[in-house]
Amino acid sequence: MKRVLVIEDDESLVLGLTHALEAEGYEVHVARTGSDGLRQALEDRPDLVLLDLMLPGMSGYEICKRLRDQNVRCPVIILTSRSEENDRVFGLELGADDYVTKPFSLRELLARVRAHLRRTEPAPAATQAPLSRVRIGDAVVDLDRHEVLRDGHLQILTRREFGLLAYLIHHPGEVLSRERLLKEAWGYADNQTTRTVDNHVLRLRKHIEPDPDHPRFIRTARGEGYLFDPEAPHTEAAET
Repeated sequence: MKRVLVIEDDESLVLGLTHALEAEGYEVHVARTGSDGLRQALEDRPDLVLLDLMLPGMSGYEICKRLRDQNVRCPVIILTSRSEENDRVFGLELGADDYVTKPFSLRELLARVRAHLRRTEPAPAATQAPLSRVRIGDAVVDLDRHEVLRDGHLQILTRREFGLLAYLIHHPGEVLSRERLLKEAWGYADNQTTRTVDNHVLRLRKHIEPDPDHPRFIRTARGEGYLFDPEAPHTEAAET
């Protein structure tokens, strides 16, 4: 049974979410303050977190940041009445996986919960491929363990950063639009802002590029998107 932690102080919303999630077969835990939500998330390690932004004691932004700093990688879906693009971008950049604006459809929210939980499930043992590793310059990406080692040192990537890197690895030499990366790498709808892709690419370059300001492997295709070339030579003129 998958465990969902609901961090929300609106009692009527908590009751509705709890009833709907339990009807879907999930085990539901509830926290009504930011500090209690952070404690439960760190101690109990739920499979998914539904997180309000405006909480007593600690904001949802701060909770999300602390979870990612502590390497808690479960999906986080933000629930908020804030609909400004800057608010959405800020939450996603802190490591949230999705963003739902109140009032929302329970049916849509449950569909998003199912989709994010499916992405965290391992493949059946009979169909799992052998451990898959890809070398990118002095970095080694382990696609099965979701790890990146650079010069033997573990790089800390968020779930969304690693998802973006894995998608690039599976599409070398292709010019990938920001819209395609949003939809296919992260499963977002067409109406999501593309600016968050640029910001995640900038951070990803810091983990794998010898010189992030002059990237060799993740290159910008101006006006089109990004191109991943894992075998780009050192002498190739790089473009940001």
